[in-house]
Amino acid sequence: MERLGWIFLALITLALAQPAALRPVIDQLEKPLYLTQEPGGPLLVLTQRGRIVSVDAKGRRRLWLDLHKKVSCCGERGLLGLAFHPQYKKNHRFFLNYTDRRGRTVIEEYRGGRSYRVLLTIPQPYANHNGGHLAFGHDGYLYVGTGDGGSAGDPQENAQNPASLLGKMLRLDVDHGDPYAVPDDNPFVDDPKYRPEVWALGLRNPWRYSFDRATGDLFIADVGQNRWQEVNYVPAPMGTSGGWNFGWNVMEGNHCFKPPKNCRRVGLAPPILEYGHDQGCSVTGGYVYRGRAIQALTGKYIFGDFCSGTIWTALWKNGAWKSRVLLRTKLKISSFGEDAAGEIYVVDYRGAVYELVPAR
Repeated sequence: MERLGWIFLALITLALAQPAALRPVIDQLEKPLYLTQEPGGPLLVLTQRGRIVSVDAKGRRRLWLDLHKKVSCCGERGLLGLAFHPQYKKNHRFFLNYTDRRGRTVIEEYRGGRSYRVLLTIPQPYANHNGGHLAFGHDGYLYVGTGDGGSAGDPQENAQNPASLLGKMLRLDVDHGDPYAVPDDNPFVDDPKYRPEVWALGLRNPWRYSFDRATGDLFIADVGQNRWQEVNYVPAPMGTSGGWNFGWNVMEGNHCFKPPKNCRRVGLAPPILEYGHDQGCSVTGGYVYRGRAIQALTGKYIFGDFCSGTIWTALWKNGAWKSRVLLRTKLKISSFGEDAAGEIYVVDYRGAVYELVPAR
């Protein structure tokens, strides 16, 4: 009896230490890759084959937009990213990132649900490492994350090539120019060796990044090669912190990749977090929690792994970034999502979406 009492106490302690759980929102989706919320409207789920599905408060769904005739799928191709203009309620502008039928990355602007113009088309030498995310920073500019072009080890050296748009974070002014303008304070705008759109370089395959809605800090999850997954960090204000080189393919995480020993690290920005393939094989970036439902998570960065289903939180504490496991799941975490209230969702590539809610 005493032993059962200790077991019961241990279970209570474990439950109290666990602040969050997963609540099912919708299922029976086909290869969902991302979730966001239309400003003033419903939740939206992007599916890899090119459809966007809306989900209302009662879990009812409808087709919001259908691009499947434009989009190539699957593997690492598909409809990969969506970002709403900061003034969407007034101008009804939003932006999509997808791979077209020729495998190229396309950044396309829509107005009122109809295609308006193509901003950028980037040829892809291989089928993988397309990046695909889009996000507006607090500065009002559109940030476009691109992969290194694919294959393995970046054989074309795109990530460190200043003349290539691959393996980069691009920063575009979509309110000026035709089809866009380059912000005057982009870090390489006056360097003829660089494409002026380049804001940061040295990325392998940035799979989801986000700006902290409270601070403007940028978190970039970059999928590694054979050994290390990493999260990179750029503190706000954004206008003075461009020009970062996150190291690929010289580095994989904090470790030399090419060459495997005694690589040159000068000028390279190390990740704030890394983990080995004993914990997962493909990092999925998330968000700093700014909702109200789970106070214990406030200010913590939430991210996960596609292969292991592990969800971590990370926090700057005592002069260093520290991570800890939040949940161990069996999900194939293709993305996290954030609604207008700052609550966070988890997208399972096998067809479901869950909301992070307080644990009972």
